[in-house]
Amino acid sequence: MSKKYFVIDFDSTFTKVEALDILCEIAYEGQNNKDEVAHKIKSITDDAMEGRLSFREALQSRVDLLNADKGHVNELIKRLRNQVSESVKRNKQFFKDYSSDLLIISSGFKDFIEPIVTEYGIKPENVYANTFEYDDQGRISGFDAQNPLSEHEGKVKLMKQLKLDGDVYVIGDGYTDFEIRKAGLASKFYAFTENIERSIVTENADHIAPNFEEILFTHNLPMATSYPKNRIKVLLLENIHADAKAKLEKEGYNVELLKGALDEEELAEKIKDVHILGIRSKTQLTRKVLENANRLMLVGAFCIGTNQIDLEACQEKGVAVFNAPYSNTRSVVELAIGEIILLMRNIPQRMREMDKGQWSKSAANAQEVRGKNLGIVGYGNIGAQVSIIAEMMGMNVFYYDIVEKLALGNATKVSSLQELLELSDIVTLHIDGRPENNNTFGAQEFSWMKEGAIFVNLARGPVVDIDALKEVLDNGKLRGAAVDVFPVEPKNNKEKFDSALNETENRNLILTPHIGGSTEEAQVNIADFVPSKMIEYVNTGSTFNSVNFPNLQLPQLENAHRLLHIHKNVSGILAKINNVLANHNINIVGQYLKTNEKIGYVITDIDKAYGREVIEELKAIDDTIKFRVLY
Repeated sequence: MSKKYFVIDFDSTFTKVEALDILCEIAYEGQNNKDEVAHKIKSITDDAMEGRLSFREALQSRVDLLNADKGHVNELIKRLRNQVSESVKRNKQFFKDYSSDLLIISSGFKDFIEPIVTEYGIKPENVYANTFEYDDQGRISGFDAQNPLSEHEGKVKLMKQLKLDGDVYVIGDGYTDFEIRKAGLASKFYAFTENIERSIVTENADHIAPNFEEILFTHNLPMATSYPKNRIKVLLLENIHADAKAKLEKEGYNVELLKGALDEEELAEKIKDVHILGIRSKTQLTRKVLENANRLMLVGAFCIGTNQIDLEACQEKGVAVFNAPYSNTRSVVELAIGEIILLMRNIPQRMREMDKGQWSKSAANAQEVRGKNLGIVGYGNIGAQVSIIAEMMGMNVFYYDIVEKLALGNATKVSSLQELLELSDIVTLHIDGRPENNNTFGAQEFSWMKEGAIFVNLARGPVVDIDALKEVLDNGKLRGAAVDVFPVEPKNNKEKFDSALNETENRNLILTPHIGGSTEEAQVNIADFVPSKMIEYVNTGSTFNSVNFPNLQLPQLENAHRLLHIHKNVSGILAKINNVLANHNINIVGQYLKTNEKIGYVITDIDKAYGREVIEELKAIDDTIKFRVLY
């Protein structure tokens, strides 16, 4: 098998920056013309990198502008140490282990390149670059004009001199790197786009590499991650906040963002090659959709509820689900309190009258909330916060929950839903959307409520019988209501909203389009929290806060390989995993197991390299659902 050589550029490839640009900033620090000179040097660099200017001319022009000395170069070296490309830093071990196969060929200067790359294992004799010339005062006066790298097509001339015997792969961000391939001196040119993407370069590339993992993956070489992050496809639906997309893209994922939801057929087709799915409340992730999700690792619900997701089917497919249980709590609470006040003052009706030009200044049926009985159905995160704020406003708070919950402040727990409804002036729902909660509120429950009471539903649409609610609004049993969620909701803002409540004669009514958690603050919080859980699961295997997986919070992986095994919760799996490892003389440095009623989740950290046969044997263990190698 022929030897492989990897020829790597330095500026904007090995490092994130163009070193001469930084050297200029250092040399002109504090001078009035700093920005002007920096702009000129950057323009010259761009023209050279994109092939619009001969390299010798560009090099001479930049050196003439530098006005730098050896002290400036030393400062540059210090700064460049903090500007190494992220994927280079992640794969430092590869650079050390394969140093004999790696060459740095740069049109930059060896004076600052060699100190950086040799720290990553690159051999000094494998560093090819220009060299500065200095005057007696140590100021840069020029460069070695005999070095072929100072000439037009200098990299091509150098490669011809080297006569490398083997397959050559060039990695770089500039047109001068492509010229090596164009001259027939390389088997493949990788356009490295982690730091900068130049269209003239990517258009001529054999392969676009957003990071070094992509290159190592294509050559089946060891890398810091088990799979290139740019190959992890993320689909975000329902106009999820752009911050979430930005955070996932910064991690290196390939992210697609769609404004609306997809129906079952559309999503079943779209999800085939998706690794990570992000949804809100309108998307229904059904068993039928999941049957096509052969690559899906995890789902992020950018909302509180997860009743739109078939959690059991996700478990069976080995798909972890995360949500945002707290991120929009305050937003929902504030809307609930605001609507209670508006309804108690008959504001919705007054507003409708004003729209018609009717002036109805009156205190009739307008009451303060202070001293009124508030009944909270569901005393979770939202219900408990409503309780605190309502009590601060002088309300008497009562709550009912099927799970034992500690009362906050002076709130009173009641023993039955009927008891709560019979004593409450205002009833607000904060229960989840599990199937058994469908139609929790129907004709019977409304009959238990006080005459003239207020009803608020910011929970889930299916928990309320809308026809029964309309009837008690029409016949005057209830004084008013606020509804934010509905059994059937439009998939996007272009679809028409249709509900029986549109036809009620009761004008003390607030209907809103499922916006309880739709504040800018909440969406920013969610866009930070959910992607963080996604990234943590992909990077470490941690399932802490997952709604359908056993919760494991894992230590940071150091000097080991991590194997993730998801299986049906049957006895003997851990023993079988350990037998496979023992048969291959693999030592376990850490192991974590947790189960729920359906599945088991085993994390095993091992301290030595493993063969492909180990992976295949672990995957072949009976009752395995999914197996993943973190590294």
